[in-house]
Amino acid sequence: MAIVLAGGRGSRLGALTDWRAKPAVPFGGKFRIIDFTLSNCVNSGIRRIGVATQYKAQSLIRHLQRGWSFLDGRFGEFIELLPAQQRAAARWYLGTADAVYQNLDVLRQHAPRYVLVLAGDHVYKMDYSLMLAEHVARRAELTVACVEVPLEHARSLGVMTVDEVGRITAFHEKPADPTPMPGRRDVALASMGVYAFDAEFLYAQLARDAADADSTHDFGRDLIPWAVAHGHRAYAHRFADSCVNMVEGRPYWRDVGTIDGYWEANMDLVQVTPALNLYDADWPIWTYQEQLPPAKFVFDDADRRGCAIDSMVSGGDIVSGATIRRSLLFSRVRVHSYALVEDSVILPNVEIGRHCVVRRAILDKHCRLPPGTRIGVDREEDRKRFHVTERGIALVTPEMLGQQVHQRR
Repeated sequence: MAIVLAGGRGSRLGALTDWRAKPAVPFGGKFRIIDFTLSNCVNSGIRRIGVATQYKAQSLIRHLQRGWSFLDGRFGEFIELLPAQQRAAARWYLGTADAVYQNLDVLRQHAPRYVLVLAGDHVYKMDYSLMLAEHVARRAELTVACVEVPLEHARSLGVMTVDEVGRITAFHEKPADPTPMPGRRDVALASMGVYAFDAEFLYAQLARDAADADSTHDFGRDLIPWAVAHGHRAYAHRFADSCVNMVEGRPYWRDVGTIDGYWEANMDLVQVTPALNLYDADWPIWTYQEQLPPAKFVFDDADRRGCAIDSMVSGGDIVSGATIRRSLLFSRVRVHSYALVEDSVILPNVEIGRHCVVRRAILDKHCRLPPGTRIGVDREEDRKRFHVTERGIALVTPEMLGQQVHQRR
């Protein structure tokens, strides 16, 4: 059975998570971030899935109900919502380990032999069955999936050191000075937030951690370091051994935890040869599909031509005499004549008026840009109205535009 941790606040994504949990943030033109983890489960043959929710979960719950109801309980398949119901204790989920601990009765009811614990807010394609096979072959009690990351990025992740057979000898969550890999001074071995446990070992460790008053009840900060320090059989699984569709031998995994990271991951998809392949019929990304008409491009005058170049455009979009370059448009986006959109991520149900210019921006759902609006042209002016990141990406929401929206999710 798999437990997907989907209750995170995602505060580093700023206004993108004002109305939704991080796993429910739209991604890639038609998906939500959580769709990648859930699709990995289904494609790996894991069809008993619990989703632990907490923070602003309505959007996520609605998406799961609409898009993931195809699993059939008559065959022992399910996606079960696990909100913080305060069953084990009169409190909300205190940390990732506590979120699983508070649902031990659900796990015991389904009686799995192995349990996958998965973060619901990362973008990647992975065959979990290969990791589980390695876990069983090593007779491990705990296996942590790991990926090589640059040292500067490792400071926000769990970093491990391993011996020659892959056994974890040390684990540090978000270290200020990450330990580089042997023979590689520029990269560290980082946790992907993907764990495989023997079920009985997991139950015992969760109970022990819950009784520890000094614990923050988190897998990365507490439970895994304790298990490693006390000699339990904890191993690292190299993501390269189970990654699906590697490009040029490099596995693709993104923690889209910041606005810049979110923009970059979406921009990855409009490259000529994207590092993340969404066109693989053998490993599809499942999601909720709205019934929408095809995208439409109209007008072909010299100064008023509806076109999109090096871009992804979704169903229900109308590009009316406007130019789109190196951008990703979600569904039901309307771009009016003489507008220019470049290097931008446009979320669903956005309207961009005539003569608008949008560069290096993220427009949240339901934004309505009045004619002549200019974003990404003068960053100092942008900062007066919008959130602008260190890399110069402007995040725009309806509230920043002074617009009232009743359905923001």
